[in-house]
Amino acid sequence: MKHGVSGLITDRGLHMVRYAKLIEDLGFESLFMGEHPVIPVQSQTSHPFGGGVPDGYERMPSPWICLALAAAVTKRIRLGTDVALIPEREPIGLAKDIATLDFYSGGRLLIGIGAGWLREESEVMRVNFRRRWDITRDYIQAMKELWTKDEAAYNGEFISFPPVLCYPKPLQKPHPPIHIGAGGLGHKNERALRNTVAFADGWMPVAISAEEVKGHVAALKETCSAAGRDFSKLEISVVIDSKMAVERSKVGDLIGRYEESGVHRLIWATLEPLAAEPYADRMERIANEVLK
Repeated sequence: MKHGVSGLITDRGLHMVRYAKLIEDLGFESLFMGEHPVIPVQSQTSHPFGGGVPDGYERMPSPWICLALAAAVTKRIRLGTDVALIPEREPIGLAKDIATLDFYSGGRLLIGIGAGWLREESEVMRVNFRRRWDITRDYIQAMKELWTKDEAAYNGEFISFPPVLCYPKPLQKPHPPIHIGAGGLGHKNERALRNTVAFADGWMPVAISAEEVKGHVAALKETCSAAGRDFSKLEISVVIDSKMAVERSKVGDLIGRYEESGVHRLIWATLEPLAAEPYADRMERIANEVLK
């Protein structure tokens, strides 16, 4: 089992450089961070966990710049997003940023992608919220062309371009792994599973039990078989609330249940903005529990 960490970085809390060094020094396999370009002042949409938009979301920095900082001060850990909001970005520029980061980090990038849950944010970013996953798929297909072809061209519904040159290419071949960061949270997972098989390399649900994952693994196998994909090449990462998991469960038993269900990576998430000292103490306790 691989163990990653996800934290809510803001401009008022733990500095990204210290965060990255801490996570690598503690022995975790990977480090993840999310994305919200803007938070509308007025919003009616509820957070997937319930309630309004959590404190700190309005202060989230760019994940790509933060992960570049992390790459510069670490050597081993994988660097990822959980998740990057693909339809809210211009895909050609985003493809360049991702390829550049993967190239200069030594091929350590993993891209968890989402389409957004905050309708008002999507509307500010000029995304058709109803079709946000259609847009995401089109953008990802276009970016794959840019990452893998010397002369890339694409003609899709939401993005088109003539033959272009776009370098550097990602160091990982054919490109950094893409995980569908959707599902879990008590929601239906059918679309997330279909998208995983259709155009991704893994699935990254949130707050889903080991028992639920076990059932969905069977569905993934069937969908892969129908699509002619090798199920063994898919990676499953589950994002869990680190504080709740450690307080309520015997950690070793929890890890064992997820591993038995087919999960390859647990991402221990902290949902509140990271404060330097309390967070460092908590992650040291978690590392002592999960990295035995």
